[in-house]
Amino acid sequence: MSKKILSVILAAVLVLCGTFALASCGKKDDASKGADTSDLKVGFIFLHDENSTYDLNFINAANEACKALGFDESQFIFKTNIPEGQQCYDAAEDLVEQGCTIVFADSFGHEPYLIEAAKKYPDVQFCHATGTRAHTEGLNNYHNAFASIYEGRYLAGIAAGMKLNEMIKEGKFTADQAKMGYVGAYTYAEVISGYTSFYLGARSVCPSVTMEVTFTGSWYDEAAEKEAANKLIANGCKLISQHADSMGAPTACETAGVPNVSYNGSTVSACPNTFIVSSRINWAPYYEYVIGLVKDGKAAEIDTDWTGTLKTGSVVLTDVNTNAAAAGTQEAIDAAKAKLENGELHVFATTGDNAITIGGKSVDSYMADVDTDANYEKDTEAVADGYFHESEKRSAPYFDAKIDGITLLDENYGS
Repeated sequence: MSKKILSVILAAVLVLCGTFALASCGKKDDASKGADTSDLKVGFIFLHDENSTYDLNFINAANEACKALGFDESQFIFKTNIPEGQQCYDAAEDLVEQGCTIVFADSFGHEPYLIEAAKKYPDVQFCHATGTRAHTEGLNNYHNAFASIYEGRYLAGIAAGMKLNEMIKEGKFTADQAKMGYVGAYTYAEVISGYTSFYLGARSVCPSVTMEVTFTGSWYDEAAEKEAANKLIANGCKLISQHADSMGAPTACETAGVPNVSYNGSTVSACPNTFIVSSRINWAPYYEYVIGLVKDGKAAEIDTDWTGTLKTGSVVLTDVNTNAAAAGTQEAIDAAKAKLENGELHVFATTGDNAITIGGKSVDSYMADVDTDANYEKDTEAVADGYFHESEKRSAPYFDAKIDGITLLDENYGS
């Protein structure tokens, strides 16, 4: 073979190798696109600070998610004690000015101000927990999120019902005296859904149980929550739960020696003799989901309404405090959890032994306020296939029925 031919062949090989190298380099770049998070900043707006069990739950999740994603402290900024008012918009704007391309807020009343910020800053993703308006606002950069916490509360209710059964068996009171108390913040659907699912969980194992609910008119008011718990105890309630954010109700229970099912985290260190279990939403999966999509250049794929579940690890329970809980509680929770996950059990069943009734009548239809407007008109049929479909039409709860077995002591709070 001549030198001229060899030279031509060698040149062709070099061209092919160069092309292959360039192609390989291109593939490597595509695979690693979005992997660098060093210039990404995320802002978080919290209603209170770590002294609120509600906000502490969000704060812990934010720290967990940012750590899992390899962020350093300069890449996530916390704004605490931000009221549900113009201060929320101001906080959001400040976070954007500091370079945040994702902003999370954690309280229901933050929503209108976060929407205002989303309209002004279309290149920033605004994600709001517990809100209701993302699916009707039509903004590409505004999103709502929640989780099926009603399932967690149902499981916590089972623990409550087991405790009532134990106390009845021990002769502390009779079955017809099995009354629970519940400290609620507002008469919002979120609170109604929560206390109803808790009650239904208890009733599934203690059929004679009834419940009284009182409201404080605040998400966080330790004095009011303690006073409310003491009022319920004085009314003869044998066990107390809550949808409020301070230690007021749990500490009142510990002082009175009344069993307590708390919310958003364990209170066992402060209430070792009365705390049974607590349910909470784990927000870390949602934070990682949103940040991951933005990091990968896929912000357009963020769900308008995202609902976490037991299966996604978004609804969790603390360890059962065996010092206060009835024997067999964990086993009963595990059995019900498996049925919830496989669809065999539905919390708001309208048929079967534990079906909800209203005014003594079964429920085969219920119009819910899903597309929230100024008049809070009920617009969506929520009952089908033998149960109320909570958090399926939008992420935030919309179950607001007043079912039999639950007595409201006051209804002066909420919209």
